[in-house]
Amino acid sequence: MRRSALIAATATFASVALFAACSGPATQAKSPAAAPASAPAAGAPAGYETKVVADGLANPWGLAVLPDGALLVTERNGGLKKIVEGASPVSISGVPEAFADGQGGLLDVALHPQFATNGLVYLSLSVGTREANATRLVRGKLEGAGLVNVETLWEAGPKKRGPAHFGARILWLPDGTLLLSLGDGFAYREQAQDLTNHFGKIVHLTDAGAPAPNNPLAARPGAKPDIYSYGHRNVQGLVRDPATGRIFAHEHGPQGGDELNLLQPGKNYGWPAITYGVDYSGAQISPFKERPGMEQPLVYWVPSIAPGGMAFYSGDAFPQWKGDVLVAALRAMEVRRVDLDADGKVIGQEGLFAELNARIRQVVQAPDGGLYLLTDAADGAVIKVSPKG
Repeated sequence: MRRSALIAATATFASVALFAACSGPATQAKSPAAAPASAPAAGAPAGYETKVVADGLANPWGLAVLPDGALLVTERNGGLKKIVEGASPVSISGVPEAFADGQGGLLDVALHPQFATNGLVYLSLSVGTREANATRLVRGKLEGAGLVNVETLWEAGPKKRGPAHFGARILWLPDGTLLLSLGDGFAYREQAQDLTNHFGKIVHLTDAGAPAPNNPLAARPGAKPDIYSYGHRNVQGLVRDPATGRIFAHEHGPQGGDELNLLQPGKNYGWPAITYGVDYSGAQISPFKERPGMEQPLVYWVPSIAPGGMAFYSGDAFPQWKGDVLVAALRAMEVRRVDLDADGKVIGQEGLFAELNARIRQVVQAPDGGLYLLTDAADGAVIKVSPKG
């Protein structure tokens, strides 16, 4: 998507309300007391304008904002670019080699909470071959246009075959530990219920990659001590509400059944024992949509919107979005705003940025309260969203 192809995106747009009915009838609130997800989102649609900050990126996947306002953006083919508005992207050297095949490659990027003093950058990536690969977490120190002292902190086990479902989203927590999401490996979905492996799990780690203290399943015989939650399919969105501490995770369903979940330590999110989707062949995966001891989603989508990344909006630039979850949607080619009430229940939905006509891989809140969007294409772009005027 070259700048010429996105020139219309630099014009001013009014947001377009697209409620749950536009993505299929089977959306549902977690609690019967909550309003249905098809209820109109609160507040008048916001006016905004968009601007292409950089283009020519190879399937950009993750984005982190440096203290000086520059951006670090991962490319799924293994590149890491530093982007300063108005200048050409700069390639960062020293990035470890990724297994760049299918859904695999260089995936998320996150800065250490003390980046301003230690310069540490964290990367998630897939490593290995088609026959044996895994999700890995590494870190290195950013010096100029290079990463130095790069080290592997953690790797999922066991290794798997096939280039699908790596998860790989990173979320820092206030105590300096982090959550790392993982996928079920696609062909290994039953393993998401097995606590002796990392398929379909979210892990909780120290900044050095060790299991975080007091992990919820560490005392369970045979369980991996780093597991935070399980029963996931492919989690690529992890966010935290800074006001309440609530953590939200979304995951790709199969054919239908994408989910937004309230993430809680030690909980089982059901995959594949319960699901609102079916297999790509149309075959039934499970006859159950709910079972005792398994969590229900806050909302699910049938047909799939194909969620990519996610942001929790806490800025002031768009006050009508404050306290809501913004889900990058690949198949739906929009950002889906999920309107949450004060208790974290879903009361409405709205589709944003569909006029860009692009698969949106990630949405990140900018320091000024605007947004950065990543478009998923071989010629992808970083787009800045700001209030109109």
